[in-house]
Amino acid sequence: MTSAPPPVLTVAGSDSGGGAGIQADLKTMLALGVHGMSVLTAVTAQNSRGVQGVWELPVEAVRAQYRAVVDDIGVQAVKTGMLASATLVETVAELLGDTGAPVVVDPVGVSKHGDSLLAESALDSVRTKLLPRATVATPNLDEVTQLTGVHVVHEADMRVAAEAILSYGPEWVLIKGGHLPTGREAVDLLTDGSEEHWLRAPRHDNRHTHGTGCTLASAVASGLAKGLPVPEAVRQAKDYVTGAIGAGFALGAGIGPVDHGWRFRDRGSRR
Repeated sequence: MTSAPPPVLTVAGSDSGGGAGIQADLKTMLALGVHGMSVLTAVTAQNSRGVQGVWELPVEAVRAQYRAVVDDIGVQAVKTGMLASATLVETVAELLGDTGAPVVVDPVGVSKHGDSLLAESALDSVRTKLLPRATVATPNLDEVTQLTGVHVVHEADMRVAAEAILSYGPEWVLIKGGHLPTGREAVDLLTDGSEEHWLRAPRHDNRHTHGTGCTLASAVASGLAKGLPVPEAVRQAKDYVTGAIGAGFALGAGIGPVDHGWRFRDRGSRR
């Protein structure tokens, strides 16, 4: 009998267009050889042009999904994404407290199109309840500003941003520099406050980048579930998402998704 791949749980919202959220997380996990499981926190009506509606799930539904998976199957890593409200943030933080697995927190605040996915009233709960549970937190530059007030304009500012996020208690922080206005490289900074890892990759000239943050965080969680140390899990995740961005494709009238299956298609083209 074949042994099961490492189980990884995503706690996030649904993207009906399939480019981000739960859908992106599960595609990433499949591509990276782990068994993806899900706790749905919210449903969005979403396409390539933006978010048309958001409906949160009740706390009891989120808690029941989480307990059903963790108590029976178990998890080797958890990734959190869109949590929508302070109540859901606090519920998920409580559930994570006794899970005993690495946690990747993607503090989702806004969508790729600028639509709010987190209530303003939930920010303090993210800072004080959720981030202290994180093995790795993966904010982009807009989320850094939203959580800390730090504005990153230059690469050197990323250290200040990292210090500000680490002050809330995660073990590691990955500051994603993809939104920096200049440079031919996409630069990220991974640090635990004592060691630094600067991760660089070519910046692809491709507007179809929907789901990038979800994909990266899920890839990091997949690596941690396989037993990789944090720096190696993040390095491999960066390689994967860079390829996915390069292969991103048009879908609908707006911003298309990254290609979660790019490695499979690359293999197929070489046959």
